[in-house]
Amino acid sequence: MTIEKTDTLVVGGGQAGIALSEHLGNNNVPHVILEKNRTAEAWRTGRWDALVANGPAWHDRFPSLLFKGDDPDAFVSKNRVAEYLVEYAQMVNAPIREGVEALSAERLPGEGGFRVQTTDGEIHAKRIVAATGAFQHPVIPPIVPETPGVEQVHSFYYKNPDQLADGAVMVVGAGSSGAQIADELNRAGRKVFLSVGPHDRPPRRYRGRDFVWWLGVLGLWDVAAMKPGTEHVTISVSGAYGGHTMDFRRLGNAGVTLVGMTKGFEDGVLSFANDLQGNVAAGDANYLEMLDLADAYVVRTGLDLPEEPEARQAFADPDCLTNPLTSIDFAKEGITTIIWATGFRQDFSWIKANAFDDRGAPIHQRGVSVEPDIYFLGLPWQSRRGSTFLWGVWHDAKYIADQIAIQRAYAEYDGQAAIIAPAAE
Repeated sequence: MTIEKTDTLVVGGGQAGIALSEHLGNNNVPHVILEKNRTAEAWRTGRWDALVANGPAWHDRFPSLLFKGDDPDAFVSKNRVAEYLVEYAQMVNAPIREGVEALSAERLPGEGGFRVQTTDGEIHAKRIVAATGAFQHPVIPPIVPETPGVEQVHSFYYKNPDQLADGAVMVVGAGSSGAQIADELNRAGRKVFLSVGPHDRPPRRYRGRDFVWWLGVLGLWDVAAMKPGTEHVTISVSGAYGGHTMDFRRLGNAGVTLVGMTKGFEDGVLSFANDLQGNVAAGDANYLEMLDLADAYVVRTGLDLPEEPEARQAFADPDCLTNPLTSIDFAKEGITTIIWATGFRQDFSWIKANAFDDRGAPIHQRGVSVEPDIYFLGLPWQSRRGSTFLWGVWHDAKYIADQIAIQRAYAEYDGQAAIIAPAAE
C-alpha cells in the first residue's frame, strides 16, 4: 500500500489553515490541509443564527481580499464570513481535504518527520502545523449538576430564542457572546439573568471612528501580552443591531437582571459572588481609559475629529446593580435554561511529542514549537492581541510559513563547513 507523503501537513481548515496556505504557496512549500468537517465549519454551525462579525468589514478581513459587495463599515453575518473564507481558499488554491480528521501524529523513528494517522489513511509529513484555532472544545464548569426541568447548553450550541424551552434563561458569562445572547433573548421577550464577571468593554465608536481603528492607531492591536492580572478578563463588544457599545447598565434598564460571578448551586438555588458592582466599575474604567487615550491622540496629532462629550454620560444604575442579588431560586424565577458562555479549551493530545506544558498548552515562541518541525497557528495572543482575528492570524501565518521556508533551505544544504588554513606565521 502506497503511503502519501507531503512536506507540510496543516491540520485545520478554518481561517488559520487557509491563511497559512497562501503563505506556504508563496514560499513554494508543498502542503496538504486536513479539515474534519467543512471549510470554515465553526462559522457555519458553531455560532448562533443572528451572529455578526464584531468588527467592520473593512478591518476584519485578510489583507489580500476585500468583502466584495459589502459595505466596508458593515458588520457582516456569520454566513457571509463563512462564504468569504471559502472564497479566499479558492483564491489561494488551498489544498483542503474536507471530511478528513487527523487522529494522531508521532515521529517516524530514525527517519525524521511524522506519521499521521487520519480517518482517510496514513500520511507521512516532514513537518506538521496545528491550525485548529482557539475555539476547539466548549467548556461548561462543573457547577450545576444535571437538574430536572433545567437544560444546560454552551453558547457554541445556542442558535436562537425559539430553540429554548419556555421560561426564564440564566446566561453565565458576560464576554461578547454572553452579553449579545442575553441582549437577544431579552429583546425576544424572555426573562433573562446575566452573570457578569471581570471584563473590558471598549466603546463601539468614538469621535467618528470604530474602536478597531482606535486600537490600530494607538498600537494596541500589536501588544504582545496581556497586562498582569488580566489573563481571565473577557472583552464585551458587539456588532449586532448596527453595532453599539455593550453597556451593562443599558441591559439592566432594559430588563436583564445582572448578577455577579456564578459561584455555586445547591437545592435548586444558584449563588453568586458579591462582585457585580466591582466588575461593572472595572469595565467602566476600561471604557473611560479608552476615551482618554483617544482624546490624547487627537490632541497630539491634530486630527479633525469632533468631540463627543455625551460618550462619557453613563446610564442610570438599574436596581439589580444598586441592590445585587446573591442567589436565585430557579423554581421561583421559572428558569428552565442555562446558557454557559464560558469559553473553550484546546486539545492537542493527538500530537505525540514533548511539546506541551503540564496543562497541555503548547510551549512555543510565536507558534514555533520547542519540538523541531512542529508549529501552532491560531492561538490566542500567539504573537499579539490581534492574533485570533482574520488579519492577525494572517500575519502570524506569514511568520510560520517563513520559518518553514527557512528550515527547508537549511535542510537542502549538503556541503560541510570549510576548513580554513591558518595564515602563515
